[in-house]
Amino acid sequence: MAELVIRGATVIDGTGAPGRRADLTVTGGRIDEIGRGLSGRTVLDATGLVLCPGFIDMHAHSDLALLTEPGHLPKVSQGVTCEVLGQDGLSYAPVDDTTLDQVRQAIAGWNGNPPDFDWSWRSVGEYLDRLDEGIAVNACYLVPQGSVRMLAMGWDRRPATEAELGRQRELVATALREGAVGMSSGLTYAPGMYADTAELTALCEVVAAHDGYYSPHQRSYGAGALDAYAEMIDIALRSGCPLHLAHATMNFGVNRGRAGDLPALLDRALAAGCDLTLDSYPYLAGSTTLVALLPGWAAAGGPAAIRGRLDDPGELALIRHDLEQRGSDGCHGVPVDWQSIEISGSRDQEAVGHTVAELAAARGQRPFDLYRTLLIADELSTTILQHVGHEENVRAIMRHPAHTGGSDGLLAAARPHPRAWGTFPRYLGRYVRELGVLGLEECIAHLTGRPARRLRLADRGLIRPGHHADLVLFDPATVADTATFADPCRQATGIPHVFVGGTRVMADGRPTGALPGRALRRTARGTATVGPR
Repeated sequence: MAELVIRGATVIDGTGAPGRRADLTVTGGRIDEIGRGLSGRTVLDATGLVLCPGFIDMHAHSDLALLTEPGHLPKVSQGVTCEVLGQDGLSYAPVDDTTLDQVRQAIAGWNGNPPDFDWSWRSVGEYLDRLDEGIAVNACYLVPQGSVRMLAMGWDRRPATEAELGRQRELVATALREGAVGMSSGLTYAPGMYADTAELTALCEVVAAHDGYYSPHQRSYGAGALDAYAEMIDIALRSGCPLHLAHATMNFGVNRGRAGDLPALLDRALAAGCDLTLDSYPYLAGSTTLVALLPGWAAAGGPAAIRGRLDDPGELALIRHDLEQRGSDGCHGVPVDWQSIEISGSRDQEAVGHTVAELAAARGQRPFDLYRTLLIADELSTTILQHVGHEENVRAIMRHPAHTGGSDGLLAAARPHPRAWGTFPRYLGRYVRELGVLGLEECIAHLTGRPARRLRLADRGLIRPGHHADLVLFDPATVADTATFADPCRQATGIPHVFVGGTRVMADGRPTGALPGRALRRTARGTATVGPR
Protein backbone atom coordinates (compact mmCIF):
# COMPACT_ATOMS: atom_id res chain seq x y z
CA MET A 1 0.00 0.00 0.00
CA ALA A 2 1.18 3.52 -0.78
CA GLU A 3 2.50 5.65 2.06
CA LEU A 4 0.23 8.59 1.23
CA VAL A 5 -2.85 9.19 -0.85
CA ILE A 6 -3.96 12.72 -1.71
CA ARG A 7 -7.63 12.30 -2.44
CA GLY A 8 -10.09 14.28 -4.53
CA ALA A 9 -7.91 17.15 -5.76
CA THR A 10 -8.05 18.80 -9.15
CA VAL A 11 -4.74 17.59 -10.57
CA ILE A 12 -2.98 20.05 -12.89
CA ASP A 13 0.11 18.30 -14.15
CA GLY A 14 2.40 21.16 -15.24
CA THR A 15 2.14 20.59 -19.00
CA GLY A 16 -0.64 23.12 -19.61
CA ALA A 17 -3.22 20.34 -20.08
CA PRO A 18 -6.65 20.77 -18.46
CA GLY A 19 -6.95 19.72 -14.83
CA ARG A 20 -8.90 16.64 -13.80
CA ARG A 21 -10.33 15.31 -10.55
CA ALA A 22 -8.14 12.47 -9.30
CA ASP A 23 -6.33 10.84 -6.40
CA LEU A 24 -2.53 10.61 -6.23
CA THR A 25 -0.35 8.24 -4.22
CA VAL A 26 3.21 8.72 -2.99
CA THR A 27 5.73 6.13 -1.86
CA GLY A 28 9.45 6.53 -1.22
CA GLY A 29 9.34 10.21 -2.09
CA ARG A 30 7.97 9.60 -5.59
CA ILE A 31 4.57 9.65 -7.25
CA ASP A 32 3.07 6.16 -7.57
CA GLU A 33 -0.27 6.45 -9.29
CA ILE A 34 -2.77 9.02 -10.46
CA GLY A 35 -6.36 7.80 -10.71
CA ARG A 36 -9.63 7.35 -8.86
CA GLY A 37 -10.35 5.26 -5.78
CA LEU A 38 -6.71 4.97 -4.72
CA SER A 39 -5.70 4.15 -1.15
CA GLY A 40 -2.77 4.71 1.16
CA ARG A 41 -1.73 4.41 4.78
CA THR A 42 -2.16 8.17 5.26
CA VAL A 43 -5.10 9.91 3.60
CA LEU A 44 -5.12 13.64 2.86
CA ASP A 45 -8.52 14.93 1.78
CA ALA A 46 -7.88 17.58 -0.90
CA THR A 47 -11.45 18.18 -2.03
CA GLY A 48 -11.74 21.68 -3.49
CA LEU A 49 -7.96 22.10 -3.81
CA VAL A 50 -5.66 22.11 -6.81
CA LEU A 51 -2.72 19.69 -6.72
CA CYS A 52 0.19 20.65 -8.97
CA PRO A 53 3.97 20.30 -9.11
CA GLY A 54 5.91 22.46 -6.68
CA PHE A 55 6.85 25.87 -7.99
CA ILE A 56 10.38 26.51 -9.27
CA ASP A 57 11.85 29.92 -8.48
CA MET A 58 14.15 30.58 -11.42
CA HIS A 59 15.74 33.64 -9.84
CA ALA A 60 16.37 33.42 -6.08
CA HIS A 61 18.78 35.19 -3.75
CA SER A 62 18.60 32.65 -0.93
CA ASP A 63 22.29 31.71 -1.11
CA LEU A 64 22.80 32.48 2.59
CA ALA A 65 19.20 32.34 3.82
CA LEU A 66 18.99 28.62 3.07
CA LEU A 67 21.95 28.06 5.39
CA THR A 68 21.10 30.52 8.16
CA GLU A 69 17.34 29.75 8.21
CA PRO A 70 17.01 26.42 6.41
CA GLY A 71 13.27 26.13 7.12
CA HIS A 72 12.89 28.93 4.55
CA LEU A 73 9.35 30.04 5.35
CA PRO A 74 9.27 32.91 2.80
CA LYS A 75 9.49 30.38 -0.03
CA VAL A 76 7.94 27.14 1.24
CA SER A 77 4.84 29.10 2.27
CA GLN A 78 4.46 30.12 -1.40
CA GLY A 79 4.64 26.53 -2.64
CA VAL A 80 8.23 26.80 -3.88
CA THR A 81 10.04 23.45 -3.86
CA CYS A 82 13.15 24.40 -5.88
CA GLU A 83 15.20 27.59 -6.20
CA VAL A 84 18.00 28.63 -8.55
CA LEU A 85 20.82 30.39 -6.69
CA GLY A 86 24.06 32.10 -7.74
CA GLN A 87 22.23 34.87 -9.56
CA ASP A 88 23.28 38.19 -11.10
CA GLY A 89 26.93 37.22 -11.40
CA LEU A 90 27.77 37.48 -7.69
CA SER A 91 27.75 34.72 -5.10
CA TYR A 92 30.00 32.87 -2.69
CA ALA A 93 31.60 30.15 -4.83
CA PRO A 94 34.07 29.73 -6.37
CA VAL A 95 36.21 32.01 -4.19
CA ASP A 96 39.49 32.27 -2.35
CA ASP A 97 39.91 34.01 1.01
CA THR A 98 40.38 37.48 -0.49
CA THR A 99 37.56 37.14 -3.00
CA LEU A 100 35.15 35.79 -0.39
CA ASP A 101 35.72 38.83 1.80
CA GLN A 102 35.07 41.14 -1.15
CA VAL A 103 31.95 39.27 -2.27
CA ARG A 104 30.57 39.34 1.26
CA GLN A 105 30.94 43.12 1.29
CA ALA A 106 29.64 43.58 -2.24
CA ILE A 107 26.34 41.74 -1.72
CA ALA A 108 25.76 42.35 1.99
CA GLY A 109 22.73 44.40 0.96
CA TRP A 110 21.28 41.41 -0.87
CA ASN A 111 21.94 38.68 1.66
CA GLY A 112 23.35 40.16 4.86
CA ASN A 113 26.88 39.43 6.06
CA PRO A 114 26.70 37.44 9.30
CA PRO A 115 30.02 37.67 11.20
CA ASP A 116 29.71 34.45 13.25
CA PHE A 117 28.96 32.14 10.36
CA ASP A 118 30.86 29.15 9.02
CA TRP A 119 32.23 30.33 5.65
CA SER A 120 34.54 27.33 5.30
CA TRP A 121 33.66 26.34 1.71
CA ARG A 122 35.55 27.76 -1.26
CA SER A 123 34.48 25.69 -4.29
CA VAL A 124 31.06 25.22 -5.85
CA GLY A 125 31.13 21.54 -4.90
CA GLU A 126 31.81 22.41 -1.25
CA TYR A 127 28.98 24.95 -1.22
CA LEU A 128 26.56 22.39 -2.64
CA ASP A 129 27.72 19.93 0.02
CA ARG A 130 26.74 22.49 2.67
CA LEU A 131 23.27 22.73 1.19
CA ASP A 132 23.01 18.94 1.38
CA GLU A 133 23.30 19.12 5.16
CA GLY A 134 19.62 20.04 5.30
CA ILE A 135 17.36 22.65 3.65
CA ALA A 136 13.61 22.81 3.19
CA VAL A 137 13.62 23.15 -0.61
CA ASN A 138 15.81 21.84 -3.40
CA ALA A 139 18.38 24.21 -4.91
CA CYS A 140 20.29 24.57 -8.16
CA TYR A 141 23.33 26.83 -8.51
CA LEU A 142 24.64 29.03 -11.31
CA VAL A 143 28.35 29.79 -11.37
CA PRO A 144 28.51 33.60 -10.97
CA GLN A 145 30.53 35.21 -13.76
CA GLY A 146 31.34 38.33 -11.73
CA SER A 147 32.79 36.26 -8.89
CA VAL A 148 34.77 34.23 -11.42
CA ARG A 149 36.20 37.41 -12.98
CA MET A 150 37.01 38.75 -9.51
CA LEU A 151 38.89 35.56 -8.69
CA ALA A 152 40.80 35.60 -11.98
CA MET A 153 41.66 39.33 -12.28
CA GLY A 154 40.24 41.32 -9.39
CA TRP A 155 38.07 44.40 -9.92
CA ASP A 156 39.97 45.78 -12.90
CA ARG A 157 37.91 47.72 -15.44
CA ARG A 158 39.54 46.42 -18.61
CA PRO A 159 39.42 43.51 -21.04
CA ALA A 160 40.77 40.20 -19.80
CA THR A 161 44.16 39.09 -21.08
CA GLU A 162 44.38 35.76 -22.85
CA ALA A 163 45.73 34.17 -19.67
CA GLU A 164 42.99 35.72 -17.53
CA LEU A 165 40.30 34.56 -19.93
CA GLY A 166 41.78 31.09 -19.87
CA ARG A 167 41.70 31.11 -16.09
CA GLN A 168 38.05 32.17 -16.11
CA ARG A 169 37.16 29.41 -18.55
CA GLU A 170 38.88 26.88 -16.29
CA LEU A 171 36.99 28.15 -13.24
CA VAL A 172 33.65 27.97 -15.05
CA ALA A 173 34.37 24.45 -16.33
CA THR A 174 35.34 23.26 -12.86
CA ALA A 175 32.19 24.74 -11.33
CA LEU A 176 30.03 23.03 -13.94
CA ARG A 177 31.76 19.70 -13.38
CA GLU A 178 31.07 20.12 -9.65
CA GLY A 179 27.34 20.50 -10.28
CA ALA A 180 26.48 24.06 -11.33
CA VAL A 181 23.62 24.08 -13.83
CA GLY A 182 24.84 27.10 -15.78
CA MET A 183 26.34 30.57 -15.43
CA SER A 184 24.88 33.92 -14.41
CA SER A 185 26.02 37.49 -15.05
CA GLY A 186 25.19 40.84 -13.49
CA LEU A 187 26.14 43.30 -16.21
CA THR A 188 25.20 46.41 -14.26
CA TYR A 189 27.24 45.16 -11.27
CA ALA A 190 31.02 45.37 -10.89
CA PRO A 191 33.20 43.56 -11.71
CA GLY A 192 31.14 41.36 -14.06
CA MET A 193 29.96 44.41 -16.00
CA TYR A 194 33.53 45.01 -17.22
CA ALA A 195 33.43 41.90 -19.45
CA ASP A 196 32.87 42.66 -23.12
CA THR A 197 30.77 40.61 -25.54
CA ALA A 198 33.72 38.52 -26.72
CA GLU A 199 34.69 37.57 -23.17
CA LEU A 200 31.13 36.56 -22.31
CA THR A 201 30.85 34.55 -25.52
CA ALA A 202 34.05 32.66 -24.70
CA LEU A 203 32.69 31.76 -21.27
CA CYS A 204 29.34 30.72 -22.71
CA GLU A 205 31.12 28.32 -25.04
CA VAL A 206 32.33 26.49 -21.91
CA VAL A 207 28.81 26.51 -20.45
CA ALA A 208 27.39 25.07 -23.67
CA ALA A 209 30.03 22.32 -23.74
CA HIS A 210 28.82 21.22 -20.29
CA ASP A 211 25.10 21.34 -21.22
CA GLY A 212 24.42 24.34 -19.00
CA TYR A 213 22.61 27.58 -19.72
CA TYR A 214 23.42 31.28 -19.44
CA SER A 215 21.27 33.54 -17.26
CA PRO A 216 22.31 37.19 -17.58
CA HIS A 217 21.14 40.28 -15.79
CA GLN A 218 21.87 42.31 -18.86
CA ARG A 219 23.49 45.73 -19.29
CA SER A 220 20.27 47.75 -19.18
CA TYR A 221 16.58 47.43 -18.44
CA GLY A 222 16.11 51.14 -19.16
CA ALA A 223 17.75 53.17 -21.94
CA GLY A 224 18.92 50.79 -24.64
CA ALA A 225 17.16 47.81 -23.08
CA LEU A 226 16.35 46.18 -26.45
CA ASP A 227 19.98 46.54 -27.55
CA ALA A 228 21.03 44.88 -24.29
CA TYR A 229 18.62 41.99 -24.89
CA ALA A 230 19.92 41.70 -28.45
CA GLU A 231 23.51 41.41 -27.18
CA MET A 232 22.53 38.49 -24.95
CA ILE A 233 20.75 36.77 -27.84
CA ASP A 234 23.80 37.27 -30.05
CA ILE A 235 26.05 35.72 -27.40
CA ALA A 236 23.74 32.71 -27.17
CA LEU A 237 23.61 32.19 -30.91
CA ARG A 238 27.38 32.60 -31.36
CA SER A 239 28.29 30.31 -28.48
CA GLY A 240 25.54 27.74 -28.95
CA CYS A 241 24.57 28.24 -25.30
CA PRO A 242 20.94 28.09 -24.16
CA LEU A 243 19.79 31.47 -22.84
CA HIS A 244 17.58 32.31 -19.88
CA LEU A 245 16.92 36.05 -19.51
CA ALA A 246 16.83 37.08 -15.85
CA HIS A 247 13.96 39.18 -14.45
CA ALA A 248 12.95 40.28 -17.94
CA THR A 249 11.53 43.78 -17.78
CA MET A 250 11.21 47.00 -19.77
CA ASN A 251 11.51 49.67 -17.08
CA PHE A 252 11.81 53.44 -16.59
CA GLY A 253 10.00 56.17 -18.51
CA VAL A 254 11.90 55.48 -21.72
CA ASN A 255 10.08 52.13 -22.03
CA ARG A 256 6.55 53.23 -21.22
CA GLY A 257 4.17 52.12 -23.96
CA ARG A 258 6.60 49.58 -25.42
CA ALA A 259 4.85 46.45 -24.15
CA GLY A 260 5.09 44.63 -27.49
CA ASP A 261 8.73 45.35 -28.28
CA LEU A 262 10.40 42.72 -26.12
CA PRO A 263 8.01 39.84 -27.01
CA ALA A 264 8.57 40.65 -30.70
CA LEU A 265 12.36 40.51 -30.21
CA LEU A 266 12.03 37.19 -28.37
CA ASP A 267 9.92 35.74 -31.17
CA ARG A 268 12.54 36.72 -33.75
CA ALA A 269 15.28 35.12 -31.62
CA LEU A 270 13.33 31.88 -31.30
CA ALA A 271 12.71 31.83 -35.04
CA ALA A 272 16.46 32.25 -35.58
CA GLY A 273 17.13 29.11 -33.52
CA CYS A 274 17.96 30.61 -30.13
CA ASP A 275 17.15 28.23 -27.26
CA LEU A 276 15.57 30.88 -25.06
CA THR A 277 13.52 31.22 -21.87
CA LEU A 278 13.04 34.07 -19.43
CA ASP A 279 11.66 34.80 -15.98
CA SER A 280 9.86 37.74 -14.42
CA TYR A 281 8.20 38.76 -11.16
CA PRO A 282 4.62 40.13 -11.09
CA TYR A 283 5.38 43.55 -9.61
CA LEU A 284 6.23 46.99 -10.96
CA ALA A 285 9.04 47.96 -8.56
CA GLY A 286 12.54 46.55 -8.69
CA SER A 287 15.00 46.12 -5.83
CA THR A 288 18.76 46.34 -5.52
CA THR A 289 21.41 48.17 -3.51
CA LEU A 290 22.03 51.91 -3.41
CA VAL A 291 25.68 51.41 -4.38
CA ALA A 292 24.61 49.63 -7.58
CA LEU A 293 23.50 52.98 -9.02
CA LEU A 294 27.12 54.14 -9.24
CA PRO A 295 28.67 54.46 -12.70
CA GLY A 296 30.79 51.41 -13.46
CA TRP A 297 34.05 53.35 -13.43
CA ALA A 298 33.38 54.42 -9.83
CA ALA A 299 33.16 50.78 -8.68
CA ALA A 300 36.49 49.72 -10.22
CA GLY A 301 38.87 48.39 -7.59
CA GLY A 302 36.16 47.09 -5.30
CA PRO A 303 34.57 48.25 -2.04
CA ALA A 304 37.66 49.95 -0.60
CA ALA A 305 38.18 51.95 -3.79
CA ILE A 306 34.51 52.98 -3.81
CA ARG A 307 34.78 54.31 -0.27
CA GLY A 308 37.85 56.29 -1.27
CA ARG A 309 36.00 57.93 -4.16
CA LEU A 310 33.15 58.90 -1.84
CA ASP A 311 35.69 60.98 0.13
CA ASP A 312 37.19 62.66 -2.94
CA PRO A 313 35.42 65.93 -3.93
CA GLY A 314 36.57 65.74 -7.54
CA GLU A 315 35.42 62.13 -7.97
CA LEU A 316 32.13 62.93 -6.23
CA ALA A 317 31.41 65.71 -8.71
CA LEU A 318 31.91 63.27 -11.60
CA ILE A 319 29.74 60.64 -9.93
CA ARG A 320 26.97 63.17 -9.34
CA HIS A 321 27.07 64.30 -12.97
CA ASP A 322 26.84 60.72 -14.22
CA LEU A 323 23.98 59.89 -11.87
CA GLU A 324 21.87 63.02 -12.21
CA GLN A 325 22.67 64.30 -15.69
CA ARG A 326 24.11 61.71 -18.03
CA GLY A 327 22.55 58.53 -16.68
CA SER A 328 24.98 55.99 -15.25
CA ASP A 329 25.36 52.44 -16.52
CA GLY A 330 24.60 51.35 -12.94
CA CYS A 331 21.21 53.05 -13.28
CA HIS A 332 20.48 51.58 -16.71
CA GLY A 333 21.53 54.67 -18.63
CA VAL A 334 18.73 56.77 -17.14
CA PRO A 335 19.34 59.90 -15.01
CA VAL A 336 18.35 58.95 -11.48
CA ASP A 337 14.94 60.09 -10.21
CA TRP A 338 15.47 60.34 -6.46
CA GLN A 339 11.70 60.28 -5.91
CA SER A 340 11.60 56.72 -7.35
CA ILE A 341 14.32 55.41 -4.99
CA GLU A 342 12.86 54.13 -1.71
CA ILE A 343 15.14 52.99 1.11
CA SER A 344 14.27 49.43 2.15
CA GLY A 345 17.24 48.56 4.36
CA SER A 346 19.63 50.80 6.30
CA ARG A 347 21.23 51.24 9.71
CA ASP A 348 19.41 54.58 9.64
CA GLN A 349 16.04 53.12 10.60
CA GLU A 350 14.27 56.46 10.13
CA ALA A 351 15.23 56.34 6.45
CA VAL A 352 13.49 53.02 5.76
CA GLY A 353 10.24 53.44 3.85
CA HIS A 354 11.08 56.91 2.53
CA THR A 355 12.36 57.97 -0.86
CA VAL A 356 15.73 59.67 -1.15
CA ALA A 357 13.96 62.82 -2.35
CA GLU A 358 11.56 62.87 0.62
CA LEU A 359 14.27 62.20 3.16
CA ALA A 360 16.64 64.78 1.71
CA ALA A 361 13.95 67.46 1.78
CA ALA A 362 13.07 66.64 5.39
CA ARG A 363 16.73 66.85 6.42
CA GLY A 364 17.60 69.89 4.38
CA GLN A 365 20.10 68.10 2.17
CA ARG A 366 20.60 67.67 -1.55
CA PRO A 367 19.49 64.17 -2.58
CA PHE A 368 22.99 63.30 -3.81
CA ASP A 369 24.52 64.32 -0.47
CA LEU A 370 22.07 62.07 1.36
CA TYR A 371 22.92 59.29 -1.09
CA ARG A 372 26.60 59.61 -0.15
CA THR A 373 25.82 59.79 3.58
CA LEU A 374 23.78 56.59 3.51
CA LEU A 375 26.40 54.68 1.50
CA ILE A 376 29.14 55.58 3.97
CA ALA A 377 27.06 54.93 7.10
CA ASP A 378 25.84 51.55 5.79
CA GLU A 379 29.26 50.50 4.46
CA LEU A 380 27.75 50.30 0.95
CA SER A 381 25.01 47.85 1.99
CA THR A 382 21.92 50.13 1.79
CA THR A 383 19.08 48.37 -0.03
CA ILE A 384 16.45 50.10 -2.12
CA LEU A 385 13.23 49.72 -4.07
CA GLN A 386 13.08 51.33 -7.49
CA HIS A 387 9.54 52.27 -8.55
CA VAL A 388 10.18 52.25 -12.29
CA GLY A 389 7.93 49.57 -13.82
CA HIS A 390 4.88 49.59 -16.10
CA GLU A 391 1.88 47.29 -15.68
CA GLU A 392 1.31 46.81 -19.42
CA ASN A 393 4.93 45.67 -19.87
CA VAL A 394 4.71 43.24 -16.95
CA ARG A 395 1.57 41.65 -18.39
CA ALA A 396 2.92 41.38 -21.93
CA ILE A 397 6.10 39.67 -20.78
CA MET A 398 4.36 37.11 -18.55
CA ARG A 399 2.14 36.07 -21.46
CA HIS A 400 5.10 35.01 -23.60
CA PRO A 401 5.32 31.24 -24.18
CA ALA A 402 8.98 31.20 -23.09
CA HIS A 403 8.14 32.78 -19.73
CA THR A 404 8.81 31.30 -16.28
CA GLY A 405 8.49 32.72 -12.76
CA GLY A 406 11.31 34.15 -10.67
CA SER A 407 10.97 36.09 -7.44
CA ASP A 408 14.33 37.90 -7.43
CA GLY A 409 13.59 38.07 -3.71
CA LEU A 410 16.12 39.79 -1.44
CA LEU A 411 15.49 38.62 2.11
CA ALA A 412 17.94 40.60 4.25
CA ALA A 413 16.49 44.14 4.22
CA ALA A 414 14.47 45.63 7.07
CA ARG A 415 11.57 46.12 4.66
CA PRO A 416 12.28 43.87 1.67
CA HIS A 417 10.41 43.84 -1.61
CA PRO A 418 7.18 41.85 -1.10
CA ARG A 419 8.08 39.63 -4.05
CA ALA A 420 10.27 37.60 -1.65
CA TRP A 421 7.09 36.38 0.11
CA GLY A 422 4.43 36.83 -2.56
CA THR A 423 5.54 36.15 -6.14
CA PHE A 424 3.92 32.77 -6.78
CA PRO A 425 0.57 33.28 -5.03
CA ARG A 426 0.38 36.69 -6.73
CA TYR A 427 0.59 35.02 -10.13
CA LEU A 428 -2.23 32.66 -9.16
CA GLY A 429 -4.44 35.10 -7.27
CA ARG A 430 -4.08 38.41 -9.09
CA TYR A 431 -3.00 37.51 -12.61
CA VAL A 432 -5.02 34.30 -13.00
CA ARG A 433 -8.13 34.58 -10.84
CA GLU A 434 -8.65 38.35 -10.66
CA LEU A 435 -7.33 39.68 -13.97
CA GLY A 436 -7.40 36.62 -16.24
CA VAL A 437 -4.06 37.51 -17.83
CA LEU A 438 -3.13 33.81 -17.75
CA GLY A 439 -5.27 30.69 -17.53
CA LEU A 440 -4.72 28.53 -14.46
CA GLU A 441 -3.24 25.52 -16.26
CA GLU A 442 -1.11 27.83 -18.42
CA CYS A 443 0.24 29.71 -15.40
CA ILE A 444 1.11 26.51 -13.57
CA ALA A 445 3.05 25.32 -16.62
CA HIS A 446 5.01 28.61 -16.51
CA LEU A 447 5.89 27.96 -12.85
CA THR A 448 6.62 24.21 -12.98
CA GLY A 449 7.05 22.17 -16.16
CA ARG A 450 8.70 24.86 -18.25
CA PRO A 451 11.42 25.81 -15.71
CA ALA A 452 12.05 22.11 -15.04
CA ARG A 453 12.81 21.64 -18.74
CA ARG A 454 15.25 24.56 -18.71
CA LEU A 455 16.99 23.02 -15.68
CA ARG A 456 16.87 19.57 -17.29
CA LEU A 457 15.15 18.09 -14.27
CA ALA A 458 14.11 14.88 -15.95
CA ASP A 459 11.90 13.65 -13.10
CA ARG A 460 10.61 16.88 -11.56
CA GLY A 461 8.27 19.69 -12.53
CA LEU A 462 5.43 17.47 -13.73
CA ILE A 463 2.89 15.19 -12.09
CA ARG A 464 3.85 11.83 -13.53
CA PRO A 465 4.24 8.36 -12.04
CA GLY A 466 7.87 7.93 -11.01
CA HIS A 467 8.55 11.67 -10.66
CA HIS A 468 9.74 13.12 -7.37
CA ALA A 469 6.79 14.13 -5.22
CA ASP A 470 7.55 17.86 -5.12
CA LEU A 471 3.95 19.01 -4.81
CA VAL A 472 1.75 21.91 -3.72
CA LEU A 473 -1.91 21.98 -2.77
CA PHE A 474 -3.69 25.33 -3.00
CA ASP A 475 -7.21 26.71 -2.97
CA PRO A 476 -7.84 28.42 -6.33
CA ALA A 477 -10.62 30.51 -4.80
CA THR A 478 -8.51 32.02 -1.99
CA VAL A 479 -4.84 31.77 -2.93
CA ALA A 480 -3.35 35.26 -2.67
CA ASP A 481 -0.27 37.22 -1.73
CA THR A 482 -0.70 39.26 1.45
CA ALA A 483 2.79 40.81 1.50
CA THR A 484 2.75 44.54 0.75
CA PHE A 485 5.40 47.21 0.40
CA ALA A 486 4.43 48.53 3.83
CA ASP A 487 4.31 45.05 5.42
CA PRO A 488 6.32 42.75 3.15
CA CYS A 489 7.05 39.72 5.35
CA ARG A 490 3.55 38.26 5.39
CA GLN A 491 2.69 34.69 4.52
CA ALA A 492 0.43 33.98 1.56
CA THR A 493 -3.06 32.60 2.05
CA GLY A 494 -4.67 29.60 0.40
CA ILE A 495 -1.62 27.30 0.28
CA PRO A 496 -2.14 24.70 3.02
CA HIS A 497 0.20 21.87 2.01
CA VAL A 498 3.61 21.67 0.34
CA PHE A 499 5.72 18.53 -0.20
CA VAL A 500 9.40 18.20 -1.12
CA GLY A 501 10.34 14.66 -2.12
CA GLY A 502 7.14 13.38 -0.52
CA THR A 503 7.92 15.02 2.83
CA ARG A 504 5.50 17.67 4.01
CA VAL A 505 7.24 21.01 4.62
CA MET A 506 3.94 22.90 5.03
CA ALA A 507 0.94 21.27 6.72
CA ASP A 508 -2.34 23.11 7.23
CA GLY A 509 -0.59 26.38 6.42
CA ARG A 510 2.19 25.93 8.99
CA PRO A 511 5.82 24.92 8.49
CA THR A 512 6.68 21.44 9.70
CA GLY A 513 10.40 22.06 10.24
CA ALA A 514 11.32 19.18 7.92
CA LEU A 515 14.46 19.68 5.81
CA PRO A 516 14.21 17.22 2.90
CA GLY A 517 15.73 19.51 0.25
CA ARG A 518 19.10 19.03 -1.41
CA ALA A 519 21.34 20.55 -4.01
CA LEU A 520 20.42 19.41 -7.52
CA ARG A 521 23.66 18.94 -9.46
CA ARG A 522 24.20 18.94 -13.20
CA THR A 523 25.85 15.71 -14.33
CA ALA A 524 27.92 14.84 -17.39
CA ARG A 525 24.71 13.70 -19.08
CA GLY A 526 23.20 17.14 -18.65
CA THR A 527 20.55 16.14 -16.12
CA ALA A 528 20.33 17.45 -12.57
CA THR A 529 20.42 14.88 -9.78
CA VAL A 530 20.65 15.00 -6.02
CA GLY A 531 24.01 14.66 -4.38
CA PRO A 532 24.78 12.40 -1.45
CA ARG A 533 23.43 13.39 1.94
